[in-house]
Amino acid sequence: MSTNIKLKLQVFDRVGAMSQIAALLAENALNILAMEVEKSGTETFVYLDLESASPSLNQTELFSALEEIPNIFSAAAIRTMPQERREKRFQVVLDSVSDGILSINEEGELTTINRVARKMLGCGEDDLIGRKLSDLDLPDTSLHACLEGNTYRNVKRSLTRGTQRHQYLATGRVIHDSKERIVGAVEVLQDIRAIRESASAVAREPQVTFDDMVGQSQALRQAIAFAEKIATTDGIVSILGESGTGKELFASAIHVKSGCSGPFIPINCAALPDSLLESELFGYVGGAFSGAKKEGRTGLFEAARDGSLFLDEIAEMSAPLQAKMLRVIQDGKLRRIGSNEEITVNTRVITATNRDLEQMVKQERFREDLYYRINLFPVYIPPLRDRLEDIPLLAEHFLFQINARLGRQARQLTEGALAKLKSHHWPGNLRELRNVIERAAILSGSEQISSASIRFSFELSPTDDRSAGTGSSEPLASQVERLERRIIDEALQSSPSKRQAARLLGMSHTALLKRLKKYQPSVETKETSGN
Repeated sequence: MSTNIKLKLQVFDRVGAMSQIAALLAENALNILAMEVEKSGTETFVYLDLESASPSLNQTELFSALEEIPNIFSAAAIRTMPQERREKRFQVVLDSVSDGILSINEEGELTTINRVARKMLGCGEDDLIGRKLSDLDLPDTSLHACLEGNTYRNVKRSLTRGTQRHQYLATGRVIHDSKERIVGAVEVLQDIRAIRESASAVAREPQVTFDDMVGQSQALRQAIAFAEKIATTDGIVSILGESGTGKELFASAIHVKSGCSGPFIPINCAALPDSLLESELFGYVGGAFSGAKKEGRTGLFEAARDGSLFLDEIAEMSAPLQAKMLRVIQDGKLRRIGSNEEITVNTRVITATNRDLEQMVKQERFREDLYYRINLFPVYIPPLRDRLEDIPLLAEHFLFQINARLGRQARQLTEGALAKLKSHHWPGNLRELRNVIERAAILSGSEQISSASIRFSFELSPTDDRSAGTGSSEPLASQVERLERRIIDEALQSSPSKRQAARLLGMSHTALLKRLKKYQPSVETKETSGN
């Protein structure tokens, strides 16, 4: 029966000491299973994992003999080698990751597999390290291809265990050494259901904060900095900006930053007639008007107590309602419709408009006293055309949300697509950008979304197409076919050959030729020697 012992030696002259240590170990019939050397400043430590054929190894005599070597300062027994500790820490980290991870060396032998990968692949707790990947009962061994320099990304796989079917995305990468030689490969497995749940949670975030604002332009950063500064006050905030710039998002972020304990309640003043808007804001008592609930109704000012009430499009509010609004803002008191009782409310008011209120005051279309009351802290949100440098970040953000909602793999916009986005004037701002990105994500069948899939509203208008039929009465199939013809035509015009046009469109060369045969002579093909 053999005996194992692990030692830590502090040495001075490593070269001289090692020759003497080796001689001493040989004299005592000790085999070196593993050795590590660590240098810390001027000190050098040698770690040895030794095996003795003798079950009665006298460790005291061994230590005494080692310490007699002039170049050894100290010798002590240890329980674990440094490499063992590193491997343990590494395995703990791997097992804490939510993705499955496994790796192989250049011989195709498994070198790493974490807890999640074992569960995904149904490997159990068997000792798999060192075994050939091809010898294991795994559903897929594509990782071998990485040893030839090939990689793959987000490949969809299915695994059936019993009556359960699991789907996951696999990504394989090559491992190189310092000389760029392939020494192994690693595969990451992501559960598709978990990805969808996480993506949906992010895409449907209930409250927006300033940290969620996408963009690095100076105009946006200045607006955010000012909004953050005044958010913690109780003053009325007026958010100014064109339609589609994200005024409600700013209002929500201000509410969150303020630390208010109450809810954030938005209402669009332009979406309701005056009578209904008044009852929504102030509430009413039972029997106040025909059709009123007998128990009455609490208004939004009361519902938003200790919170924030966001009045979007306040410029569309009628003059009588503006007068009532002014009193509530000034005194913090209101009367429900049909009641003489005053109710005290503690609600922060945030307003927004895309109109020029100052000009409306001059035209006597908006109360001057209310204007100055709500204009205490005006926050101006820049239009998208003034922050074109933010378009790549915004496009990526919208594309991520759309892919998550549609359950599609992650895709990217080409440089040509981004250039086309930056060249647009963006009258609809962020709302228009999101629509364009969603349209592109649906139209593009390729992992790379090209400029051919970036379609603005005016490009979809029948009046912009000479081959348009009867406008809105045209059947959907005909409209889709006409749009497909146009996209193919643009791809052909921007590519030197039909093969490259097919790659741009994310289809095979044969599929493109079939489309051209179908649409000829409608599609103006670009004949080149490379077709």
